[in-house]
Amino acid sequence: MSKIFYITTPIFYANSHPHIGHAYTTIVSDIFRRFRKLFGEDTYFLTGTDEHGQKIAEAAKNADISPLEFVDQISQEFREIWPELHVEHDQFIRTTDPKHKDRVQKVLQKIYDQGEIYLREYEGLYCVGCERFLDEDELVEGLCQDHQVAPQHYKEENYFFKMSAYQDWLIQTIQENDEWIYPKRYRNEVLQFLNEPLQDLCISRPKSRLTWGIELPFDSNFVTYVWFDALLNYPNALGWPDEPLYQKYWPHVHHMIGKDILKTHAVYWPCMLKAAGIPIFQKLTVHGFWISSGSKMSKTVGNVIDPLAMKDRVGVDPLRYFLARDMSFGEDANFTEELLLVRYNGDLANNIGNLISRSISMSRKNFNNQVPYKGNLEDLEKELHSSFVEGIAQVNQFVLEFNLHRALAQIALMSSLVNKYIDETAPWKLAKEENARERLGSVLYTALDMVRLIVQLLAPVMPEKMKIAWESLGYSQETLSATKFEIGLLPEGQALPQPSPLFPKIKELTETPTPPKEPSANNSTPSEFSENQLTIEEFSKVELKVGKIVACENVKKSKKLLHSQVDLGEGRLRSIVSGIAECYKAEDLVGRQVIVVSNLKPAKLRGVLSEGMILCTDNGQEFSIVEPHHDALPGTTIR
Repeated sequence: MSKIFYITTPIFYANSHPHIGHAYTTIVSDIFRRFRKLFGEDTYFLTGTDEHGQKIAEAAKNADISPLEFVDQISQEFREIWPELHVEHDQFIRTTDPKHKDRVQKVLQKIYDQGEIYLREYEGLYCVGCERFLDEDELVEGLCQDHQVAPQHYKEENYFFKMSAYQDWLIQTIQENDEWIYPKRYRNEVLQFLNEPLQDLCISRPKSRLTWGIELPFDSNFVTYVWFDALLNYPNALGWPDEPLYQKYWPHVHHMIGKDILKTHAVYWPCMLKAAGIPIFQKLTVHGFWISSGSKMSKTVGNVIDPLAMKDRVGVDPLRYFLARDMSFGEDANFTEELLLVRYNGDLANNIGNLISRSISMSRKNFNNQVPYKGNLEDLEKELHSSFVEGIAQVNQFVLEFNLHRALAQIALMSSLVNKYIDETAPWKLAKEENARERLGSVLYTALDMVRLIVQLLAPVMPEKMKIAWESLGYSQETLSATKFEIGLLPEGQALPQPSPLFPKIKELTETPTPPKEPSANNSTPSEFSENQLTIEEFSKVELKVGKIVACENVKKSKKLLHSQVDLGEGRLRSIVSGIAECYKAEDLVGRQVIVVSNLKPAKLRGVLSEGMILCTDNGQEFSIVEPHHDALPGTTIR
């Protein structure tokens, strides 16, 4: 197995905003990179934006700005979205970068000097959306299949790359490398395409039609075809031909793409590499489409999903988990809110989240908030350990095979095994039995130790949530990356902080409801009050949750308001403003448990954001905070 792993996403075309298709490709590339690093490899991850071509020139014209201004804006959107989706890339390349433009021209000049680029007149059908000429057999009822528009007819002189000369070499390369294009269905699709004679590739656009591109080094009247420019980003980003990054990582390059750009990456790209004398890539990994409303998500159809809007509704890490878990790699997959909710509540809330919470809570309760001593292990523990050793090896193998959905299914199965183990050993019963304390310690230690391994395995998929889980096991966040997949490494006696619910159950992915108005004054007569009485259905809209005040301060220029940072078990702190400063000192509230109306519409009070309401009683003279049961965890629902 290679100890070096270089993975690339396509550089995304900067003619419109990021959507869920871009997010999926980049998130799974990030997950694969994190997994390979977790299992000991030296990794490098590249993404970026493709910024030349006719589509961008037209989009900039419609926006009434220059092409450079336009791509600056769109490229910045891509730069900003990746950290928000917990993506950590090593490099972000833009095809307007001067070094990239210079290297593209060097490759073109080299291939031209070899006599493999020539000028001739060409007549054909050009799709602006595809940025290429289409054959008649690629049209359906005269329309481009991907963009549902009729291509434009052009007759003009252009430069052509002698791609046809590489057809036999390409077929032989694919046939000799069974896993070079994965999954195999796409390998077979490329071989079927190559049964027909391979045409030479038009690699220029006359400046009379398009000026927004990289100028040909041997003819200033033309710019480079956008794909001949864009594909070269992969080696150029590393400093082709002789910089250290290129020498180290290029021999281990893996491309991650969607199936709509299979032809350019599996046919055009290897032929370009061969002609330029650049070693071909190690693997081309191809994923399917996300389907919404019965068709592929696309800007043209108008059924794309905004990844930022979705992550705000369910959380970033659960969104990452769903995208990685629900697409059988290489196949198309449905994206609906219902499917996302089922996966969230099933895998995350009921299985993994429940396991982490119950194993830590029972250990805290029975062993003075510490990891118990493991004692003697019986057959049940040994069987579980054996299952985990095999399971970790299987996860690693699935990752190497790019079977991400199967790797996550394996981890979910391992979590289920531990839940089953807890149910069978029934530690709540052992806690009540005389002379069973050592056995209770063994059971709970085993559960916690398996949780440790599950948290480590899930860190590439849900990095921020697993940092919280890791801290709940008593570790510092920084140690999560120093992973050792060995049984029994959890330190006995290690302090266990009170855990927060990682994945509170979600009933439906709807907009936050506005709570009903409060009743009028307490001295209203029954007949007057009846107008403000709530039905059960109305009251059920109010969400009450247990919170813990982590920090608190007075609101400036206010005698009555306190500003609290409250943990509701959401992985972030809620900002809540309360009018109780005349009854409580800010420093006295830190650490207090409270009951919060958690689904109030956010508002600003004296310029400070308030995202909820802390419940208090009022005797007419002072307020008293309503406190939940002392054992309730932050995020626990009050019913």
